[in-house]
Amino acid sequence: MKVRASVFASFILIFEGIGIALFLRGFFPVPLKSSVSSKNKLSDLPAEPLTGSAPNSSRLPQPLFKRVVIMLVDALREDFVYGANGRMYMPYTRHQVERGSSHSFVAKARPPTVTMPRIKALTTGSIPGFIDVVMNLNSPALLEDNLVWQAKAAGKRMIFYGDDTWVRLFPKHFMEYDGTTSFFVSDYTEVDNNVTRHLDSTLKRDDWDILILHYLGLDHIGHISGPHSSLIQPKLLEMDDILKKIHSSLISKEAEGSLPYLLVLCGDHGMSETGSHGGSSEPEVNTPLVLISPAFKRKVGLEKPAAVEQVDLTPTLALGLGLPISQNSVGRVIPGVLEETSLRDQLRFLHLNGHQLSCLLKDSMPDHEKEAGFEQFRVAERAHGSWMKLFLEGNTSEVLNNMGKKVLKQYLEALAAMSSALSKQLGKYDMYSMVAGMVFVFQLLLVLLLAMPEALSGAAAVDLPVLPALLSLPFYLLCLLLASVHVLVCTSTESSCYFCSLSWGLVFAAVAFSSAMFCILVSMATRRLPLGPKIHGKSPLGGSSGSEWSLSELDVLLLAGTVGQTLSLAASSFVEEEHQIWYFLLNTLCLAVFQDVCRKYFREQSGSGDEEEPILPSKDCHPPAHPKAEICSEKWLALATPPFTLVCCRLLRSLNQTGVQWAHLPDMGHWLNSSEHRTVLSLLAAFCLVLIYLLVQRRCSWVSKVALALGLLGVYSYRAAVGNVLFPWQHSGRTTSKGTVEARFVYVFILGILFTGTKDLLRSQIITADAKLKSRGLWEIYSGLVLLVSLLFRAHNLPVLCCCLLIQTLMAQFIWKKLHYDAAQTTIMHYWFGQAFFYFQGNSNNIATVDISVGFVGLESYVEAPAIFLTALSTYAGPLLWACHLVCFLSSQRDRSPVALGHGCYCLALLRSVPAAAYIVLVTALRYHLFIWSVFSPKLLYESVHLLLTAGVCLFFNTMEQSHSSSKS
Repeated sequence: MKVRASVFASFILIFEGIGIALFLRGFFPVPLKSSVSSKNKLSDLPAEPLTGSAPNSSRLPQPLFKRVVIMLVDALREDFVYGANGRMYMPYTRHQVERGSSHSFVAKARPPTVTMPRIKALTTGSIPGFIDVVMNLNSPALLEDNLVWQAKAAGKRMIFYGDDTWVRLFPKHFMEYDGTTSFFVSDYTEVDNNVTRHLDSTLKRDDWDILILHYLGLDHIGHISGPHSSLIQPKLLEMDDILKKIHSSLISKEAEGSLPYLLVLCGDHGMSETGSHGGSSEPEVNTPLVLISPAFKRKVGLEKPAAVEQVDLTPTLALGLGLPISQNSVGRVIPGVLEETSLRDQLRFLHLNGHQLSCLLKDSMPDHEKEAGFEQFRVAERAHGSWMKLFLEGNTSEVLNNMGKKVLKQYLEALAAMSSALSKQLGKYDMYSMVAGMVFVFQLLLVLLLAMPEALSGAAAVDLPVLPALLSLPFYLLCLLLASVHVLVCTSTESSCYFCSLSWGLVFAAVAFSSAMFCILVSMATRRLPLGPKIHGKSPLGGSSGSEWSLSELDVLLLAGTVGQTLSLAASSFVEEEHQIWYFLLNTLCLAVFQDVCRKYFREQSGSGDEEEPILPSKDCHPPAHPKAEICSEKWLALATPPFTLVCCRLLRSLNQTGVQWAHLPDMGHWLNSSEHRTVLSLLAAFCLVLIYLLVQRRCSWVSKVALALGLLGVYSYRAAVGNVLFPWQHSGRTTSKGTVEARFVYVFILGILFTGTKDLLRSQIITADAKLKSRGLWEIYSGLVLLVSLLFRAHNLPVLCCCLLIQTLMAQFIWKKLHYDAAQTTIMHYWFGQAFFYFQGNSNNIATVDISVGFVGLESYVEAPAIFLTALSTYAGPLLWACHLVCFLSSQRDRSPVALGHGCYCLALLRSVPAAAYIVLVTALRYHLFIWSVFSPKLLYESVHLLLTAGVCLFFNTMEQSHSSSKS
């Protein structure tokens, strides 16, 4: 069965997307959970250890606190409280840390450092996985055992104000609540005022036991302008005043002889140097944890805060309130909180924590008895029993006290070992689904590789032996074998598998598909053997037609660079600093192209004399008045294009620091965004918008030109409204707004341009086969996309868009067209440029660099679908613009357009499939290594989304190729 190369590539990408989805479903771990479905109860608690007689009662020590107030400040970094500016940012809090009755810690949050997984960690004590990053957008109710459920079951009266993620996670748990959306990041004032307005009345009341406040304003400021913004200090002072008000109220209501209160100040995660979060850098994972209570000793000076895990707060609060610890908690009680209690109570608290961890260890590890922490706990428990026997006998000697301290130390060591062992086992992986997804992806990749000679031949078509494969005996034997394996795995596995839960119809379709792909692979591999029929075609990357492939120097560079870049990412450090690889490859490519230009215009000209002119005007252009002068100017412009591209790339590298190692260093973006240089940023933004208009409007109709001009004016007005740039008549102290009206003004023109381009494109394909009309429609759609990107990009990133368009124009006019690079070469160059511009934007393989503030441009409130679309578009703007330019450029090559489109689509599919398959192998091999896993998992998500975007581009390629074929016939 013969299919066009573009159809074949689109088919491969779509099915690879399904395979990767199946792999991700098995890979992203289900969090560790106890095998007991019910929640912990007070009646289930173990008895107090006692040696030599019947077990003692399951007595619980008296609760440590009567009331608890949890003040959670979103994105509160550790240095905002403990750092050099702590006294200036939060003076009252800093005084309590240094001189008050308090304990202060640095609580380490585990990646992913986004809000919903952190709330789950704080309430359940478990470590959420990266799949919770996706669930963060729409949090379902939390069903597993957690601190909030335990408090409600014990009759504790809870009030909540703040981030509505809590309300979605714990519906019907709070007797009173008021939730505010956490995703509308443009608002950092009202979102906190909505919490504080309830405080005065609530603090005067006595009808509550637990008060939870979640403030979002600091996080929103970070997303908008970063951790060094002038807005940070006023917001932290506001938080400090609120803490002072709560503390003063708790002190005034403290009754003689009653249990003390506990005031907790903490952050769910930190904030990177760019103001975002989600990754594993120190500023993102280190958060302050301040516990204030009259039950603690008063400090006499600043002490260095000890480091604890964020999940340690869960068992600490549970035991402090007299509640059972959540079943799935991997945290250990913070010893400092228990210091003022009796030794018996301290040992009992540690014993309860150790018993809960040992039960979770039994459920999650078959060989739990080999774990050092489990054995240590058993030894400590026996020693605890001996101590209890002496204690109950009335022994009060110093020996008993020393023995108790020794047991205390044994418990702490056992808790640390068990907690560490549980934390390292991130979750239970669905290996069957992972293997099935991996097999699908690798089968499709091998088919894609074996089809290369035919897909890149002059016909741009692939002969797939589908019918012979389906009618062969091995196909049916493989179906039976795979079905038997499926039944065997699903009936023998102890844990649940997603693939086993599918209906038999879907399973049979997957089995048949995999068997057919294997038979097609064997058939195609047989044809590629020396004895098989030879495919005559041109080189996959350049060269001329003939029976043998020939590779030029540029071909070798493109192939070696692409393959080498994929292989280099087997190391986590290369993933973190991947931008360096693309910058190096892009510089090398510019030098190789410069060599080709010199060879064409100097060596070839000197050899052929004046008989052959290297550059001829296109057929649709009028002959120039001075052809030789124009040829000379074109020659020098072609020679200047590679060095000019190098200069642009060097300037863009200094605009945004990215990666991990050097992301904290200052860059031009920080300099431009400072309030002192707002005038410079305004002039630069205005210049870039004018240049964008001049570069894009050349191929548009006059209606689109007017819409584009007004739209770009609206972009500047939007940036002026939100305070990024200034109009000449504005003052820098002007009050900023959300810019909703200005952004919607731009959206109107974007939709108008896209409508005009789509109308021209449809007319050229349905009504009349007009190549000029179709080309204009494509470029108008492209210009609409450019206008949308210019609206979403921050003001300091407009030079990135400007350089992107300038390089595209120069390369298309003087390099790809004049040097007659074929579709495969042009496609790989576009791919390299797209990857480099992804990092020029300031992106990295870290979730923290995703700018979610762009998802709310022009929106009054959080709307999920447009927010996700705008955020994804802004993040992948670089690769998307270069892919769209590739479609427009290849479609404009009228002499070879259908073949060129097929070659381009195939190359894109191959370029995206190889790294996706490589990352599947890497994350499978490194799934138990926490740090490396946290580096590779976001990268795999990036690759998956990129593959889906490429599939969409290939489908568009296919449509364009089909229209070319129909117009020719």
